[in-house]
Amino acid sequence: QVHLVESGGGSARPGGSLTLTCKVVGLASNDYCLGWFRQFPGKEREGVAGIFTGGGSGYYAESVKGRFVISRADGANSFILQMRSLKPDDSALYYCMAVEECPFNYLSYDEYRHWGAGTQVTVSS
Repeated sequence: QVHLVESGGGSARPGGSLTLTCKVVGLASNDYCLGWFRQFPGKEREGVAGIFTGGGSGYYAESVKGRFVISRADGANSFILQMRSLKPDDSALYYCMAVEECPFNYLSYDEYRHWGAGTQVTVSS
């Protein structure tokens, strides 16, 4: 069974930084797509960043380009989202999601099959 567990959410001041971690367990392959998504109250989930775990650069939403970085952590199936220059508009519930066959659009949440429970990020002064 596939499990994804997010951690690292919390509160930050505008301009501050947070790092989210996603631990993936149970996928048969080491090569898959991993994405970070966020959801605002009453809104659909939106893509933030995505990466192919077999290598390559990350893909980012325009709203976070230059501020967020997705990468693989030291563990084989751990991935991080480094968030800096945070804005109040970044406040949301953040999810990591995974899919065995990468979609054409890495930031399309309905292409992903597995996800965690989410971790809350709040940016306020």
